[in-house]
Amino acid sequence: MNRETTCCFTGHRPEKLPWREDEGDPRCLELKARLAGAVEAAYEKGMRHFLCGMARGADFYCCEAALALRERRPGVTVEAVIPCEEQAARWRDRERWFSLVERCDNETMLQHHYDRGCMLRRNRYLVDHSAMLIAVYDGMLGGTMYTISYAMKRGLDVVTLDIP
Repeated sequence: MNRETTCCFTGHRPEKLPWREDEGDPRCLELKARLAGAVEAAYEKGMRHFLCGMARGADFYCCEAALALRERRPGVTVEAVIPCEEQAARWRDRERWFSLVERCDNETMLQHHYDRGCMLRRNRYLVDHSAMLIAVYDGMLGGTMYTISYAMKRGLDVVTLDIP
């Protein structure tokens, strides 16, 4: 994996999105379309490897956009960066998580067991191994803001998609 051709993602979980889990909401559909465009633009800038943090919500949308890009464009690889083994253990939509991970070209498991710092370590890993970050962001404090700030400090090309 070459950092200079790697793009990672960050974004909010469904609880922080205005449509929650209703992905049929027109605002969600609009965001997914803009995300597909941002992933295509990243490809045009030379990004070929896409790192996905595999959280519910925006990470799932990003992973799906990167997998769709892989179907259309040559040389694209998608990697699931999993903070801990039990990341999806209690999720209602864990089958979607398993399906996405299975479709990725490879996966990186950062640690076996959950602890308070594992999501932060995942976010740092994403940034430290990338040249570009695509963020789905509403301007609020939290992990997404931290990841964007960290990416800016590390000199990544940061593309922010506002939540409609």
